[in-house]
Amino acid sequence: MKYAISAATGHFGQIAIRELLKEVSASDVIAIVRNPDKAKKVLPAGIEIRQADYTDKDALVKALKGINKLLFISSVPGGKVSREIQHQNVVEAAKEDGVEYLAYTSFADADHAQSALSSDHKFTEKIIKESGLKYSFLRNAWYLENEMSYLKAGAAGQDAVYAAGDGKIGFALEREYAVAAAKVMILDSAKNVYEFGGKPVTYAELGQAVKKVTGQKFEFKNVSDDEYRQSLIDAGFDEMTAGIFVGMQDMMRAGELDVPSSDLSDVLGHEVTPLTDAIKEVLNR
Repeated sequence: MKYAISAATGHFGQIAIRELLKEVSASDVIAIVRNPDKAKKVLPAGIEIRQADYTDKDALVKALKGINKLLFISSVPGGKVSREIQHQNVVEAAKEDGVEYLAYTSFADADHAQSALSSDHKFTEKIIKESGLKYSFLRNAWYLENEMSYLKAGAAGQDAVYAAGDGKIGFALEREYAVAAAKVMILDSAKNVYEFGGKPVTYAELGQAVKKVTGQKFEFKNVSDDEYRQSLIDAGFDEMTAGIFVGMQDMMRAGELDVPSSDLSDVLGHEVTPLTDAIKEVLNR
């Protein structure tokens, strides 16, 4: 059985590979990377490294030959080539090469999500279903690390603003999502859909957890979209980037990341790291 991990030099990919190597031989693990030189420096010895970029379908076809199972880590949005095209290249190459099974890192409750951030994932899920490949959608809620600015502000006793209102977010550590992805890859009968995430909490609850961990006094204050946008611009962000962040807050306020599920703890085989412990881990890096 040959296992491939795409975007393997990213933090998620590196963790997934290390976890996979606990269960399978290094000779059965293939890293699909853009930069082989970087891969040789950051990835474990003994695995095979193949070069391919999501924008190059021919390279992907070559890289995925002989692969049984593929962990398809979604690309970063905002590139010169759209994420839809990049993802379509991967899916078409996998189908052409006869890949038996594909696990794709998707978006929370993608069937019902309406935000701009979810649209590429919904498209990718659709084309994977239409491809006829066996699949699992690993619908990740939100990395706690995405909120590093809030965690650091609280740890420094600094106030911060948000616009997500009472929307709840299923925070969990990136490493837990990555470990779970690797564990799904070795299952004999994986589910088609996993809703991965921690216990959903509000930003206010996140703030209370940071206070408990750090002992600092500060305020995470809910504000309007316009106030939040202006705070970002005042901090040096341009209008476009500020708009993207406002859209994320709107998505959270709408409850798109409020997806209670035991899938992550079930796959990990233990409870998701409690929020206070997860905050300590992130702040201590």
